[in-house]
Amino acid sequence: MSQDVYRRVESDPAFQQLVQRRGRLAVRLSLVVLGTYYAFMAVVAFAPGVFGQALFEGSTLTVGVPVGAALIAGSWLLTGLYVRRANTEFDQLTRDIVERNT
Repeated sequence: MSQDVYRRVESDPAFQQLVQRRGRLAVRLSLVVLGTYYAFMAVVAFAPGVFGQALFEGSTLTVGVPVGAALIAGSWLLTGLYVRRANTEFDQLTRDIVERNT
């Protein structure tokens, strides 16, 4: 592609909106994941007894295990959400922008 096409795409308001929407979603999802992981680690560091309690009477499994598993599963779900939006909404917007500017 020529530099002309790149300049047209970059100056397209729809492209600028796409970049902003994709960036906002990425930042929000990243903050959710990082916030929950840091909160988990803070509880482990400063209140280890919270996650160290037995899950139920006589159990060797602690509360921290399912909470940690939920964090991992939640991260996968948020990644899936991003991929779904990227493959549907963002890809369609990208195709529209490319068609208009080439």
